[in-house]
Amino acid sequence: METVPKPGSNVPPKKDRLQAKKKKPRRYWEQETTGTAAGASPGPPRKRKRNRELRPQKPKKNDTSKKFRISKKPRELKSPGPQRSLSGAQDPFAGPAPVSVEVVQKYCRIDKSKEVPHPKTKTRSRLVAAEAQEEETSVRAARSELLLAEEPGFLEGEDGEDTAKIRQADIVEAVDIASAAKHFDLNLRQFGPYRLNYSSTGRHLAFGGRRGHVAALDWVTKKLMCEINVMEAVRDVWFLHSEALLAVAQNRWLHIYDNQGIELHCVRRCDRVTRLEFLPFHFLLATASETGFLTYLDVSVGKIVAALNARAGRLSVMTQNPYNAVIHLGHSNGTVSLWSPAMKEPLAKILCHRGGVRAVAVDPTGTHMATSGLDHQLKLFDLRGTFQPLSARTLPQGAGHLAFSQRGLLAAGMGDVVNIWAGQGKASPPSLEQPYLTHRLSGHVNGLQFCPYEDVLGVGHSGGITSMLVPGAGEPNFDGLESNPYRSRKQRQEWEVKALLEKVPAELICLDPRALAEVDVISLEQAKKERAERLGYDPDATAPFQPKPKQKGRSSTASLVKRKRKVMDQEHRDKVRQSLEQQPQKQEKAKPTGARPSALDRFVR
Repeated sequence: METVPKPGSNVPPKKDRLQAKKKKPRRYWEQETTGTAAGASPGPPRKRKRNRELRPQKPKKNDTSKKFRISKKPRELKSPGPQRSLSGAQDPFAGPAPVSVEVVQKYCRIDKSKEVPHPKTKTRSRLVAAEAQEEETSVRAARSELLLAEEPGFLEGEDGEDTAKIRQADIVEAVDIASAAKHFDLNLRQFGPYRLNYSSTGRHLAFGGRRGHVAALDWVTKKLMCEINVMEAVRDVWFLHSEALLAVAQNRWLHIYDNQGIELHCVRRCDRVTRLEFLPFHFLLATASETGFLTYLDVSVGKIVAALNARAGRLSVMTQNPYNAVIHLGHSNGTVSLWSPAMKEPLAKILCHRGGVRAVAVDPTGTHMATSGLDHQLKLFDLRGTFQPLSARTLPQGAGHLAFSQRGLLAAGMGDVVNIWAGQGKASPPSLEQPYLTHRLSGHVNGLQFCPYEDVLGVGHSGGITSMLVPGAGEPNFDGLESNPYRSRKQRQEWEVKALLEKVPAELICLDPRALAEVDVISLEQAKKERAERLGYDPDATAPFQPKPKQKGRSSTASLVKRKRKVMDQEHRDKVRQSLEQQPQKQEKAKPTGARPSALDRFVR
């Protein structure tokens, strides 16, 4: 067994120790070239010194000789490595989620085909920033489409079964308990016929009878909010921006009530009102009267914005276009006129029927309009600039009331029968060949409206109120920031304040809302011309060229004229070159193959 020698034994003399050559210690990063002696260790690892030779040294302030010898190399960008979480696991799906181009185009609202002519630098930078922000918004909306859990569905028959023969009782038996509770009938024969209206959230229902009965309730929980009798004929009822305010068109004047049935206002300037429409983004209440006037009332300030004389007699047919807030009026001569509070004349007139117009409805996308007349015709029109009929159908009795749903379904009330037609999708027009659903009521139809965000159709008739189940009628997903059916009182107050701050002026109502973001070049040029005539000169015109004076006799009159002419010739050449570039190039006629060359070809340019 080997033992450690005692200190002092077998120790060489000091002379031999000095003569022995010292061995250089090996660093831990260096490879071992020679074997170490038994029992010898390389020693503890030392700290590695920074290799300063790889970094270029910065020159001192006083040292100018090395200032121009250092060349900065471009910094190499390191490729991003795999992202890891806090636990150290690698993300298998690194980066943002991929989005389909078709889905992004669905949410894009910028038309890049139209360009602003010769924008300034500041304007161009703002346009680029706005386009980038809009693209980012559309991508986010497309990516968040995955969170929309609800999907729309339709009623489908078995083996060619006609869905129009399916009764409401069969639908109620097939659906769940919560959906079955949405179908009900209110027997109110002593106060009918009734007009009804749903709130913007689709949670509350207001209805008014011809004999003065007015009520509002939460139709989902069947909780009654208020019920009064105004002791006067009620022509129409309509919710304002929230369910807390209710407008009632009575026999003489227009009255505003709250959700407790207390009368708040009596607008006597709106008399003999027959129909009501509320524009939610403009806070405007549009009224049509027997005297032929279309009146716009701003409910936020309580003032009449416009009172337009339609010059077409009694107005009893009115609806609004949800896309551009244009009011559509039906007249007894078979025409439909489109109105805006900014114009005293109609924006457009459409000849729809040979007889008087009985009902008008516009789909939520603003692309299709349905009309019915005394000639028993039901027609669909295209509102995208052409105003041409797409399809027509002759009905046995003629439709007296029309309504579009959020998914593009069309409901028509004909006597005591309600027919519903469906299309291929939300933006496609409904097919009028075969009805989707049919339901017979206990009285004649007096009002129709689809409930927002629900597969429910409310029908007001002479026997009361009927709530029908229409699968696939409502939008399955709602925006909680815009219209939340489950909002509290505090949330409603906050939403109302925000909506008032974002109110759209009434002057901006037009046929094409996208034209508001475009530059009116004709008006801009006319304004520039009027300004130049008023001032006597054009302030935006470029000053004429004035040559600078030179020394040593080079600023003579002939020299100045020569320099001015040279600049004028150059500007003329630039204009000619620009005009030639804008002209379409003439296509050269192809010569027939095998033709002999002519001597005059040398003069052809």
